[in-house]
Amino acid sequence: QLLKTCHATSKYLKTIVSFGGVTNDQKEEAKNHGLSIFSWEEFLITGGGEPVDLPEKKKSDICTIMYTSGTTGDPKGVMISNESLLINLAGADSVVQSIGEAFDQDDVYLSYLPLAHVFDRMFEEVFISHGSRIGFWRGDVKLLVDDIAALRPTVFCAVPRVLDRIYSGLTTKISAGGILKKTLFNLGYKMKLDSMKKGIKHEKASPFFDKLVFSKVKERLGGKIRIIVSGGAPLAVAVEEFLRVVTCAHVVQGYGLTETCAGSFAAIPNEFSMAGTVGPPVPHIDVRLESVSEMGYDALASIPRGEVCVKGSVLFSGYYKREDLTQEVLTDGWFHTGDVGEWQPNGALKIIDRKKNIFKLSQGEYVAVENLENIYGVLPEIDSIWVYGNSFESFLIAVINPNQQALENWAGQNGVTGSLAELCENAKTKEHFIAELAKAAKEKKVRRPVLAICSSTTTTVFSG
Repeated sequence: QLLKTCHATSKYLKTIVSFGGVTNDQKEEAKNHGLSIFSWEEFLITGGGEPVDLPEKKKSDICTIMYTSGTTGDPKGVMISNESLLINLAGADSVVQSIGEAFDQDDVYLSYLPLAHVFDRMFEEVFISHGSRIGFWRGDVKLLVDDIAALRPTVFCAVPRVLDRIYSGLTTKISAGGILKKTLFNLGYKMKLDSMKKGIKHEKASPFFDKLVFSKVKERLGGKIRIIVSGGAPLAVAVEEFLRVVTCAHVVQGYGLTETCAGSFAAIPNEFSMAGTVGPPVPHIDVRLESVSEMGYDALASIPRGEVCVKGSVLFSGYYKREDLTQEVLTDGWFHTGDVGEWQPNGALKIIDRKKNIFKLSQGEYVAVENLENIYGVLPEIDSIWVYGNSFESFLIAVINPNQQALENWAGQNGVTGSLAELCENAKTKEHFIAELAKAAKEKKVRRPVLAICSSTTTTVFSG
């Protein structure tokens, strides 16, 4: 039945290994299909009787081809060598050791990012190299916190949007508590935050409140979390500070691309001045900033700003069958990331813009929409946001997928009724979201606010 169902792919199938027993009838049936079938025990005996020397591999040999997300064009096949991967694993270990930690076989890692995502792929390689355990989520983002509680991971890697959800969920739960609980939480939060800003490590900043208050938050995340790694996009400072305080774990914000084999920068969690940055470069790379004159960024200014360029053995070996695209991003061994960074006085890098995703509005003003999406996307009222503009208009628009619970709470407080779809069509709702965006724009000193479109589902907007 399986062979008939998967006929298009089963023509390449030659051998089946069953973890259960295999009958003679099954072997005969498989033979009629041109296949061999073994039980697991038979397979081990067969392999043990025919030892084979492993092929010799060079460090320059291609280990894997990872594909980019395709946000700036068609996905590109990024060729990663054995050397690049091994250097990356060593870099991850050195970063962890710098904070007095180490991975071992008792660690548990929760994998929820797509396996095609270099961030997750590299961390899985790290944990496999240490004999650690890896658990896989159920595939429903609404159940992710439940998955964390069930698996009880020691290390959790996430993109900012997921950490934003955790932050929103925890703050909502805290706000819903009684006066005594909120007062106790706020007191403990302030005391621990002040201590950490003075340079005291998180585990020594407030042991009393860790046990009395924050241990309950940690238990919500399984109770064993000791390292949280954020990557893929900038993490809001407010979210990073909150997680550093309440999770009783090291929170590391990193930066890297598929072409750099994931991690190139990692913030030092006990250095509170690095909150909001991606930290210094990891040991195995060279970094420089290159001026972007059309955006007003000067790499030689008193506050150096420019495109982040990376060099080192960790870099990819080129784009698969696209030498033309490889030459576009590699110059004298330097990989041009397309991201704009700013060096901080403490040696950390802050990602502030995106060179590749900018355009001019009709009045000649350059806009980087990804930066705006990161600023607006952290609002608890918003589940996802897409900002758009073009050179024929003087304004931007945003398509918003609202957080249903937050929207319904606001509607109840303001006498607005209807289904989720009806709430999204309501003029008062749109005014509310425009006001919230304007407020966030003012706080973050955004020069160009946006007009909002509210949608109950993102597919509604794009289906005509």
